[in-house]
Amino acid sequence: MKTFSFSDLSRRSGDVLDAALAGPVSLVKRGKPKVVMIPVEDYRKLLDLAAAPGAFSLDSASDGDIDALVEGFKTFLDGAEDRS
Repeated sequence: MKTFSFSDLSRRSGDVLDAALAGPVSLVKRGKPKVVMIPVEDYRKLLDLAAAPGAFSLDSASDGDIDALVEGFKTFLDGAEDRS
């Protein structure tokens, strides 16, 4: 992800916007990330994913969902080891 400062946004807005059209751009203030700019198509995909049935965040996931996720990762990783 490309990173620009808030000052860059003021002085080089064209460069920042061109970069954001190509992919995510992080805007930092005093060295800390404050804003991420993404193309609208990517934003719409994120909204669709968040609204999908069964979608959850780790904050809202039940213990059962987290356990199932961990087991799925273990199964996937075990299969990757078998293929190597």
